[in-house]
Amino acid sequence: MHGLLRKRRGAFSSALAVLLCCLLPGCAPPAGGTAPDGGRDGRPTGGSGAARPMAARAAAPVVMVIGDSFTVGSGPVERWESYAARSARELGWQLITAGMGGTGFVNPGRVGRTFQDSFVRELAWRPAPDLLIVSGGHNDRGTRPGAVYQAAARLLRTVAGHWPGTRVVVVGPLWMGDAPRWAYGVRNAVALAASRAGVPFLDPLGMRWGRELTLPDGVHPTGEGHARIARWLVAALRERGTS
Repeated sequence: MHGLLRKRRGAFSSALAVLLCCLLPGCAPPAGGTAPDGGRDGRPTGGSGAARPMAARAAAPVVMVIGDSFTVGSGPVERWESYAARSARELGWQLITAGMGGTGFVNPGRVGRTFQDSFVRELAWRPAPDLLIVSGGHNDRGTRPGAVYQAAARLLRTVAGHWPGTRVVVVGPLWMGDAPRWAYGVRNAVALAASRAGVPFLDPLGMRWGRELTLPDGVHPTGEGHARIARWLVAALRERGTS
């Protein structure tokens, strides 16, 4: 009888020791045993209680775009439906747009602001982006190409001095229909400034978007027009390896 009681007490003590060992931190399970929610070697088996390492998510590139109403939206086309926003969604960017309708490299528009001013007021105080796109020139009509060149070159020098590690792409003036002769002078001036600054220049003047993609004002693109411009921009950036 006494021997039977001793055996029962011994079995109970062994079970209690195993339970405490499993509960205490740093305590390994008995040889050949199984840890809670784990395999025989103690590694998680993928059960509901198993700890899983969190996969690291790469941060999306930050891209900033300076422009006019084509970039920030106009009429029924909101900022988040512009070609810049559509390109950002396609390429997985974190997008920041800057600028105002009616503005250009030289023309301050009704708001009294050039692209240089938009950079200083809206972007320069932010951390450097991965990519900056300067897009415009449509509103610099009546301006000598030499003045456009000087303004564009000054902006690119400012950006390079402020964010030396940021890649820059320049997009020339957009025109939905046939561009007037002066637009080519502006395009050439902006292209020259980009070339001398050593940054890629993308020329949309050679594109034929079609009048059906233009709003009733005859100037700005419709939503589908922005979608077409976005497809062109995405393809051009990918081709140059800057997307």
